[in-house]
Amino acid sequence: MPIKPVVGICADRTRLDSHFVHGAGEKYIRAVTEGADAFAIVLPALGAEQDIAQTLALVDGLLFTGSYSNLEPHHYQGTPSEAGTLHDPARDATTLPLMRAALEAGVPVLGICRGFQEMNVVFGGTLHQKIHEIQGLSDHRENKHDDLAVQYGPAHLLHLVAGGRLQRMLGETASETVVEVNSLHSQGIDRLGQGLQVEAVAPDGLVEAFSVKNAKTYAFAVQWHPEWKHAENPLATELFRSFGAACRERQLQRN
Repeated sequence: MPIKPVVGICADRTRLDSHFVHGAGEKYIRAVTEGADAFAIVLPALGAEQDIAQTLALVDGLLFTGSYSNLEPHHYQGTPSEAGTLHDPARDATTLPLMRAALEAGVPVLGICRGFQEMNVVFGGTLHQKIHEIQGLSDHRENKHDDLAVQYGPAHLLHLVAGGRLQRMLGETASETVVEVNSLHSQGIDRLGQGLQVEAVAPDGLVEAFSVKNAKTYAFAVQWHPEWKHAENPLATELFRSFGAACRERQLQRN
């Protein structure tokens, strides 16, 4: 049986009863094992306690997931968060330097939701902490009281940049530039990071996807959640398929 490429999935650090745990949602794990056809491992949020070079030596790709927690705003010179905002400083201390090192080393990277915001900050960008309070922008939050099928259902149109990398994922001759996506976030891009290329925007103009210009390999991030029922959505299917292909290419280069 062929050895599959290894994809590291970055964990959140959360509290379960009186204990801290490090975990990643099963939907992300299955998107890696099924959609990318890769071998998934969950990487704990231990910051500098785990050597980045050793982590990169273990993996052929990295997935930076969504999370209920927000990046601490001091990472992008933002104003302090409102009291009660959920943060995960252990994840910040792990993902931000790991993402920088991975991109420099040519390790394939896919960022989703919080991972999308992390990549923007890594490239010097800034975030809106509450999109729904910004004049001219829509409310991109889900209703957490709804069933998951409703929360992750189509929420708004997505305008793909014509001729962009994301649009080309649908096929070299694809004419489709508008698709529907889900929307489950309160934060979003304010200033786009340097070296990032916009790949898709929401109807209100909010950046929803970007790629890294001049990247050594696959380096994409999206604001929505393609991992949710990924096999039922052509764009999500292609996002994970192409991510897996890039991971296999790195695996071959390393062997």
